[in-house]
Amino acid sequence: MSPQADSLAALQQAFSAALRDAAQPVPAPIAVGAEGPAARGFDVYRNNVAVSLIEALEAAFPVVLRLVGADFFKATARAYIAEEPPRSPVLLLYGRGFGDFLETFPPAAGVPYLGDMARLEWAQLYAYHASDAAPLEIDCLSAVPPAELGSLCFVLHPSLHLIRSRWPVVSLWAASGGAADETDIDMKSGQEAAVIRPALKVETRLLPPGGHDFIADLMEGATLGAAAERAVERDPAFDLAVHLQGLFEIGAVTALLPSGPDTQTLQ
Repeated sequence: MSPQADSLAALQQAFSAALRDAAQPVPAPIAVGAEGPAARGFDVYRNNVAVSLIEALEAAFPVVLRLVGADFFKATARAYIAEEPPRSPVLLLYGRGFGDFLETFPPAAGVPYLGDMARLEWAQLYAYHASDAAPLEIDCLSAVPPAELGSLCFVLHPSLHLIRSRWPVVSLWAASGGAADETDIDMKSGQEAAVIRPALKVETRLLPPGGHDFIADLMEGATLGAAAERAVERDPAFDLAVHLQGLFEIGAVTALLPSGPDTQTLQ
């Protein structure tokens, strides 16, 4: 790398670091004295960047915002921005790692389910902006010979996202919007859910026991037979018919693929 390129890369790194952290000095090639107009202009720009990113996070995580309050959220968002700046100029999906950040952020330790709540809200945001796909009806399985059902691979909806929490995060999310009574929530009960947008509206559906792992296996390319076998190994009471019915009811299946090379999608 040429000296000029090294110098530009160093300036870009310093510029990015100073944008995220007000304690960082204005990059020397930009500043015109400590009190110069360039330095003051950079401060204004830095503040505008921070405000826009905080607003993007507030829009993406409205329930987290309600749970912790505006002041706490803004302070937390600033800490997150300093650690995880946007990787893309498109801010629609900024905040993917916010849940992981909250789980290790000491000031948020008093709300232990906050990280999972952020993951749920990010999944809903992801689903909203995901590609469209037409779901299949469960009747399509009747066209498959019974002997071949086990060898099918399922193509699942591009908006589908799975959530697993040791907290009743879906019930807490519903209560925050007035759709459920928070006093009836069992805080000792974990929940698993599927977030999906089969049509125009994002839906968040609780999954029955075993549903998360069963769907996750299908998402990873396991055949129906293999996914069902693993599910039964985990829980001998696993009911394949119930889980298949639920999978089609939420609009999660968009195509069926026979396993093996040189096969065509079954619509």
